[in-house]
This record gives sequence, C-alpha cells and structure tokens, in this order.
Amino acid sequence: MRNSVGPFKYFVGVPSLADIATRNDRVAVLNILGGESSEVTPVGHAYSGGNVVFGTSPGRRGQVLETAAGAIPVYNNVREALDDGHSFNCGVVYLPPSAADDGVVELIRVNPGLEKIFIPTEKMSVHDAREIRAMAQARGIDIFGGNSLGVADSWNQVRIGGALGGDFPSDTLKKGSIAILSNSGGFTTTIAQYLRMAGWGTTTLVSSGKDVYIHYAAPEFAFALGNDARSKAAVLYCEPGGYYELDAEFSKPVVACVVGRWKSKLTRAVGHAGAMAGGGDDAAAKERWFMEKFGVKALFTPEAPVCSTRGAVVTNIAHIPAALTAVMAANGVRPDFAPEGSMELKPWFGSAMGVKLPPELDLPVVRALEPYAQQIAALDKQVGAVLARENLKDASGATQMDPKTQVTRVHGLSVLEASQHPLEANVSLVLLKEMGGVNDARLVNVALAAFVNLHGTPELAAAEAAREAGNAPNAVLAAAVALLGPKKLERARRITAQLIDAFAAAGLRDALDEGFDLTLVPQALATETWFDAAPDARAAAMLVGLGERGARSVFVRYLSRLVGHPSSDAVLAAISATLAWGPLMRKRVSRLTAESLPGWLRLFGTMLGASVEAARHEKGRFCGVQQAALLGRLSATELAYRALLGTAPKPRDLLALQTLIGLLLSNGPGTITGQGVKGAVSSDGPEQPERVQLNKAMLGFLSHCGYAHGGNGFEGVAFLIEQFRDVDLADPGNARHGVDLKALAARFVEKYAAYKTEKKNVGAGDMQKIPCVNHPVFKDKPVNVDPREAFIRERMAARGEHNVFLDYYHALVEQLHEAGVSRTVYCVNIDAVIATLLLGAVWGDFRAGRIGAPALETAAFTVFLYARMLGSAAEADDHMNRGRNMDTRSAASTLRFVA
Repeated sequence: MRNSVGPFKYFVGVPSLADIATRNDRVAVLNILGGESSEVTPVGHAYSGGNVVFGTSPGRRGQVLETAAGAIPVYNNVREALDDGHSFNCGVVYLPPSAADDGVVELIRVNPGLEKIFIPTEKMSVHDAREIRAMAQARGIDIFGGNSLGVADSWNQVRIGGALGGDFPSDTLKKGSIAILSNSGGFTTTIAQYLRMAGWGTTTLVSSGKDVYIHYAAPEFAFALGNDARSKAAVLYCEPGGYYELDAEFSKPVVACVVGRWKSKLTRAVGHAGAMAGGGDDAAAKERWFMEKFGVKALFTPEAPVCSTRGAVVTNIAHIPAALTAVMAANGVRPDFAPEGSMELKPWFGSAMGVKLPPELDLPVVRALEPYAQQIAALDKQVGAVLARENLKDASGATQMDPKTQVTRVHGLSVLEASQHPLEANVSLVLLKEMGGVNDARLVNVALAAFVNLHGTPELAAAEAAREAGNAPNAVLAAAVALLGPKKLERARRITAQLIDAFAAAGLRDALDEGFDLTLVPQALATETWFDAAPDARAAAMLVGLGERGARSVFVRYLSRLVGHPSSDAVLAAISATLAWGPLMRKRVSRLTAESLPGWLRLFGTMLGASVEAARHEKGRFCGVQQAALLGRLSATELAYRALLGTAPKPRDLLALQTLIGLLLSNGPGTITGQGVKGAVSSDGPEQPERVQLNKAMLGFLSHCGYAHGGNGFEGVAFLIEQFRDVDLADPGNARHGVDLKALAARFVEKYAAYKTEKKNVGAGDMQKIPCVNHPVFKDKPVNVDPREAFIRERMAARGEHNVFLDYYHALVEQLHEAGVSRTVYCVNIDAVIATLLLGAVWGDFRAGRIGAPALETAAFTVFLYARMLGSAAEADDHMNRGRNMDTRSAASTLRFVA
C-alpha cells in the first residue's frame, strides 16, 4: 500500500499534479467495447503513446479494439488479463451505475498494484460511492469521479479515463503553466481552449465530476497544485452543491468560475447534483467563499476587472482568460506564449434575413480557412436556397395544422392572418414564403389578368365541354389545366432562368432598384426565344398595365429597352423574376421555385378563367370588363369576384372574398387535396424536378376534391336559405336589420327538438346534424368557441362589419342549449364563417332571382377551388424541393384487406 501524503484525515496518494497522469501509468478499461469507451479509448490510447494494456468485456475474450497505436486485447475479466501477464496501476470503469461498484471491487480485489481508479459513470448511488471510497481508502487507492471525463496532462501528453481534449487532444492541450479542475467534463476542454487562445497553456486537467461524492475534489487538487512546480496558477469551474471548495487551501493564484445561480430558485436538485434553495452551498455562497479567499469584494467582469494577486471570481467562462491574465499580471507573470486568437464567434458566413440587428448581435463575417473559403465563395455565388430531400409522406415544409386550435399555418403564417390579405398578396405567400407587398400585388395582378381571358383557346373549349357534360367545378377546371402542359410553360421558365443568371452575375441585390445600371447586363442575353416576329398584343397590354399600375421592376425595365417584340412569356418571366428576387437573395426560396413561378401564375390565371362559362369570354373583354381595365386597374381579388359571381363587388364583398380565400388556403398536408397534390408530385419524381409537371400537380389537387370535400360549403348556405326563406331581409350587412334572431332560432330549435325525439323513439341512428355548429375539438366546455370563427368575428367587429347570418348562428347555439337540446353551448365553427360570408355577398342577387341555388352551390365549391389552388401550389412546390420519388406511398405492412 502507498503512503498517504499531505495534511488530510483520509488517504491521498498523489503528492503533485504532475503525478496524476504520467507516461509510466498503465491502464485497464472495464467494458472497453461499450458505446462510449470504444469511441474515446482509441483516441486517448494513441495520444498517450499506448497506455492501455487491455480491456474487459464479458463473453468477448479474444477480440481487440483497434487503435492508431495498435490493437488493445479484450478479456472476459481482469483476472484473465493478469494471468496472461499484463500489469496495470490505473483502472477505468465504463459501467452503468448499478454495476460500477462491482467493477471497482473487481479491480481492487485482484490487483495489489492498483493506484488510481477513474469512474466516468454518472449518478452512482450514494451507498455505492461510500462503499467503494471506504475500500479504496483501506487499500491506498485514489479515485477520480464519478461522473468524470477523466484526467489529462499536457506536459506528459497523457489522457486517462475519458475524453478531455476531444478527438484531437494535441490541438487543444498545449503545454503551459495553468492547471484546471472542473465539475464539468465538457467545460474542462472548453476552458483549455479559451486559455490557449489567450496565450496560456495547461499542465494537468482534472474533470472531478459532480455526483454527490466527489472523490478527488478541490482540497486534494489544491494540495497537489502547491507541489507541482510546473503549475503557476489554476482555474476552477464550480457548480452549486457541496462544500469541497470551502475546505480547499490554495497556495497559488486561482481564477474561480462559479456558475448556476439560477439553481438556487429550485426546490429539487437538477443535473450534476446541484444545490437546492436554502442549502448554504449554492452559487452565491461559493462566490462568497472564493471572494473571501482572494480578498476581493466583487466579481471580475471586463467592465469591472476586480482581482488580487491571489485570484478572481467570474461567472462566465468567457471571462476566465482576461481574469487569469489580470491576476497573473498582478503577480508579475506573463502568458506562456503569444495569444492565438479568441473564442469569440467568428462566422464564416451569415445572413440577417433582411432584419436589422443591434450591433452586438450583427457579428462581422470573417474569411474562412482554406479550403472552406473557396467553398463558401462558391456558395455566395449560389442564388437561392438548397433544401435537403427527405421522405414527405404525411409531412410538409409548407403547411402545418395546430391540432389544438385547428389553425393551419402556411409558411409560418396562420390562415387567420392570411385571411386579412387579398388574393394577390397570398399568391406571394404560398410560393415565395413571404406575404406580398404593394409592388408585388401590382405585378401579380397583371400576371393573373393576362391569362384569365381564354377566348378562342383549347383550354376554354375543354372547360366548356366538361361543364356542359354536367361535371362539378373541379372537373371543369381540370379539363382546362390538363392542356396547359410543360411545353406551354417551358419558354417562360427558360427566360426566367436566364434572367436570374445574368442579373445575379451583374450584382443586382434589389429588383426594384431604379438606379441599377442595366449596361452591366449583356444585351446578348436576350435570345430569339424572347421575341415574336410580330407584336404580341398580350405582351403589349401587360407592359401597359404594369406602367399604369406604377409597378417597379429592373427586369421589366431591361426588357422594355430591348429592340424587338417581346413575347408575353418574356414579360411573365420578367414579372416572375422581380417577385422572386428578394426571397432568392435572402435564400428563402430555391432557383427551382423561382423558375417555376411563371408556370404557377399562368395556371392560376387559367383556372380563374376556366371557372367562368364561355359566353363571358369575349375578344378583348372578360366578364364584361375591357382588357385594358383588367390589366391596368382590377385587383386579382376583384377579378376572382367577377369570375365567381359575375357582378362588380362592393368593398365589403372584396373583404368577404379575401377572408374566404385566406381561411381556405390549407388545412395542412393531411387533407385529401393535400394528399392528392403531393401524390402527383411524388409519382413524377421530385428528385428529377424538371420532370414534375405543374399542371399534373394541380390535377392531383382537383381530382381529390368533390362535393364532400370542397363542395360541402353549400350545406351551410342551404340551411340559412331555408331559415330565412320567409324573412324580410334586405341587407344582411345592416346592423339594423330588424330581424328577431332569437325568435327565428327558437322556431327552428322547437322543430329540431321534436325531430330528435322522434328519431330516438324509433331508434334511428342516422340523425341529421345542423351544419356549421359544434366541432370534435372545441367541445365539452360550458360555452365552446372555435378560435378561428372568433378571430374573424372580432376582425369584422373592429371594421364595423355585420353579418346577420353569422349572428343567427350564435343565437341558434344559445337556443339549442336553453331548450335542452344540447348539453353545452355549441361552438359556431369556421364553416359558418364561410357559409355566412358567401351568402351575405350574394343575398341581394339571390332574393332578386338573378342567382339560383344551383349557381350558389357552384359558387361555394368554386371559392374553395380558388383558395385551395394556392395552398396546393405551396404543397407542390415544397414537395418538388424537398421530397423523394414515390415517397407518399404506404408501406404494405400498414395495409389491410377487407372481406
């Protein structure tokens, strides 16, 4: 047994830090093939010149652990290795908490030459820790840990029992004059890196661990520090819990980093056996202990560098180097070598995403090391984002529904918020991930209006034939969309790509920059594909419309200066490049998205147009509006209203329509329409995105909606028409409508109650539900609320808007409860908003006989299509960018056969 050293009441066998990890130490590792040990042992073994003589792993005798310094033999147990002639003085125990004590007992029992044990195991029981400590004390053995990452010595280039120094310890552990004792294994290495950057090297590093029992703690470390001629000072990293630091007597300067003040607010220990409130060993207490030891009255900070020749106290590891330098300067000692830099963040690249950051957060970008600098330079030239591909079955990067609120978000923006913006702004949201602004709206309005009039086109003929055959609105639109294949969209896509390449090379940052020097862009960029032999009336009208609206665009300005007759595809490409440029530069969207944008815009315009019967498509006129007005004045929302209902909208009608479109954008990727569009893209193969047909994606959406999903909005409209059939109501938006809604609701409730009673008496289970009330999520409270409906109602009230039909629904749920028909007050759900806004917009025409119930049903279905075509485009674009080929199919193991 070794002799004890130092003024301790218990055994301590290490007289100096220089003796903790030496080149003479020979190590045995228990559970050497375990997950952690098999990763870190080879690194430490090679760094230490081959100090591990063997390892154990029951049942694996004869195997080896390969390392750069040679293979380490593996035995079933320690006795077998000793019998084979191996000898060792250090044992490392990589065993779980319940077995760690048995491992220690095995090491001590069979090896009389054992001197040191290192225990990485975390959360050993106090009982086991006490037992192994007693046994080690009796045999004259030092224990380090538990919950320790071991020890390392920068002078001896030795590491034992853990991962100090990381995967490349020679890079981190530079020879110097500072010793480190740390409760945290990870921060032991981090502190060494901080010191090296400031010009301080290290001697011995000890990860003490922070279980309840710390076997080699601050008192032992302080004693060995005093006897180590190499170490001129030390750094301690201390966490709450334990009185070890109070008992330590330091004879050399120390910088103590005390962390964990927040733990004093807790009533139970967390992590690393931290102190609890009222324990007397919290962070504040430890700060006080060290300040008394060092003779200082305050913490050291860069702003107030309080220190003495004995030491300093910090609470941030980033302040350790400065504090150490100050303390050592007070002692007349300079750093070990020239500073090598700093541990401050040095970003190689960055983007504020257009957000103006405060100076302390707006970190300057520095040139990276080679070869990374060249790679980053290439990335800087890359236009747009590049997204990683993954399986997108039942997943989406575009939409997400909150199961609690049932509110869907499209690119991070809730459909409730989207409903407060016009259709043209939502076009930008779904495809460019940002809500469109004023200039964006001007561009989108022209792009959509240019393609709604389908007079004389095959698309209109196909749509009209489908309509005359009795098809639902989705099938009518599908007939037109099917003819808008890749060949018709390719020209605009190619021109958009050429514009992006040329203007990115010319250094354009802002697509609205009216001062941008167009001579930087080669005139030869424009090939013959940009122009038509004869003037293109549509292209000319688009350019005039952009001018009348005051739309700004560097791309349109460039196109207008070229000699020749630009095609409508070229104008559409210039509009698309302008819309996409900001998101591209901010890497919000990919090149693929930007190049697909003209195709989507043309599809949207065509679908709006195809929803209108052929008679309202005339040469130069659409729905009675001259082409010049369509392109130069009408918004896309106004255009959609005229297409939907054939009349000029009032301001409140436009608000109603934009609300409907925003609410109906998406219900997440799990909807039938969402599955349809994603399946269409998945089957085309998004990993070869040039093969994905945009119109086919729209066909996937259109084929996956119908009267149950999409056309069901008419149920609420039909219900309201029946309830108000005999009511003298002139204007449903007039707050003074004069209708006794409570009495009207009570009349229905009386009939409905009798109906329910009759159904129950005959045992019928197919009871008719009331449209637009109740919800499977928003139920069982005394008064239930659909937050989506409540949001819209509050916004309407804030604008001074009224809707008698929505008020009727609220009177109805109250009456159902008062009459005992419902146990609680049902919510008025979001479908009620859709039904009431639509009926409110057409009530005058309906009562005057200008629009009938069939037309209303078509309108209810069509407004769903207008909205969901946008949301489906978002899903399609997302799947094109992120998805994998055929990733929406179901695994055979999840399917079942029904006999």
